Amino acid sequence: METTIEEVARLVAASAPLLVKTLDPADRPAVRRWDAFVNGCPEATFFHKSGWQQVLKESFGHRTHFLYAERSGAIEGVLPLAQVKSVLFGNSLVSLPFAVYGGVAASSPAAAEALEREAQAIATRLGVEHLELRNLQHRHPEWPLQDLYVRFRKELETTVEANMLAIPRKQRAMVRKGIKNGLRSEIDKDLSRFFALYADNVHRHGTPALPRRYFEILQRVFASDCEALTVVDGNGRALSVVLSFYFRDEVLPYYAGDDVSARQLAANDFKYWELMRRSCERGLKIFDYGRSKQGTGSYSFKKNWGFEPQPLFYEYCLYSRDSIPQNNPANAKYQLLIKTWRRLPIGLANWLGPFIVRNLG
Repeated sequence: METTIEEVARLVAASAPLLVKTLDPADRPAVRRWDAFVNGCPEATFFHKSGWQQVLKESFGHRTHFLYAERSGAIEGVLPLAQVKSVLFGNSLVSLPFAVYGGVAASSPAAAEALEREAQAIATRLGVEHLELRNLQHRHPEWPLQDLYVRFRKELETTVEANMLAIPRKQRAMVRKGIKNGLRSEIDKDLSRFFALYADNVHRHGTPALPRRYFEILQRVFASDCEALTVVDGNGRALSVVLSFYFRDEVLPYYAGDDVSARQLAANDFKYWELMRRSCERGLKIFDYGRSKQGTGSYSFKKNWGFEPQPLFYEYCLYSRDSIPQNNPANAKYQLLIKTWRRLPIGLANWLGPFIVRNLG
């Protein structure tokens, strides 16, 4: 049997060495190849996009290591990493800070293994305390696992009416209450309304707000794939906001906030319904409700919307520490700090917050 030219080419490519390289953001052809791979790789997420390299550097000054594995000029895997170094919270290499998903996205086991080996080599050179991979799949049974978080996502129905009927009865009644109250949604290009409600919301919960500059950079880098939606009442008063990411045929509501009066007007349920409705009309297929800590109000809220929790596998390779860090509000040692933060004037909290939260990604 004769061997075709195409078969020879495939055999030659398969025998070529697999090379692990670091993405240079100034190398535009490489950046385009990276994003083309991410858009086509089933394992990839919005947080594997090359733009996060720019976002993390410009917003927080974090040193990044965006690794990709290629063979004969074709990318077979990517692994975005950033170092987070802090006196308060330690020194770590994470895939990826400020992202709910991360880790390797690869089209071949060899590429995934090569990228993780290089990540561990970088972690050793940097002298970090741990390497954290925010995986969607369980890859390293031998590594300690953080099982605090789950994610919620499901397919959208094909029509607006079917999506409304798919919402469980109690939450559907809340959506209809919002409609009856004359609420409506608006898309904002300016982030003023979003940031005001977001910052006030996190302050009420006792946690520092991310800087407004971070959200502005997100909008600039990801353009139409990053969108702010605001719910207003009949007088145009902003009640509830959400900043969402769009990736392929998915929508991911990511940052949110609300006014203290939002609950009694059902503005929060109405907000997510409006995002769902708009997404259905755009032809999107997946509504990703994102990450929640088990046993929290956010967890219960998403279950009440008919979404089922799916495990997340945050895996840690420990170097100079004995256990997984617990830098989250569920940690009892932070309760006094949370109570103190709530008492700070909002202006002072918004000024001080970015200095703290940059190291909490």
